[in-house]
Amino acid sequence: MASFNKVILMGNLTRDPELRYTPSGAPVCNFDLAMNRSYTTQGGERRDEVCYVTVVVWAKQAETCAEYLVKGRSVLVEGHLQQRSWETPEGQKRSKHEVVAERVQFLGPRKGAAGPTSGEEEPEPTRGPEQDEVPF
Repeated sequence: MASFNKVILMGNLTRDPELRYTPSGAPVCNFDLAMNRSYTTQGGERRDEVCYVTVVVWAKQAETCAEYLVKGRSVLVEGHLQQRSWETPEGQKRSKHEVVAERVQFLGPRKGAAGPTSGEEEPEPTRGPEQDEVPF
């Protein structure tokens, strides 16, 4: 049976990105994204809910995200859902779903700026190795 695992999210960072390097030297960046949803209940009451998701970005794109993203910045993330499991030092089993980003698109101006300053341009988002351009 076929499977499909694709996630597209647009939201705001809830904290500054965290950049780390694996023992082999590969850059990895984590940030949390908040997505808001407004709806009306059957009783006519207006409600808002927020969904929080952790996003994991690898390679050169991780370094770019760590350099240009800050808390509050809007981004569009394309990737796939992954479940990670681990055991705490106390022996408790934990698991978490997170989005592994294949593409991160920066939206809106940088926090604290009206737009790029003279001579300063924001980089284009980088693509993962599996997203090479197809010549048609």
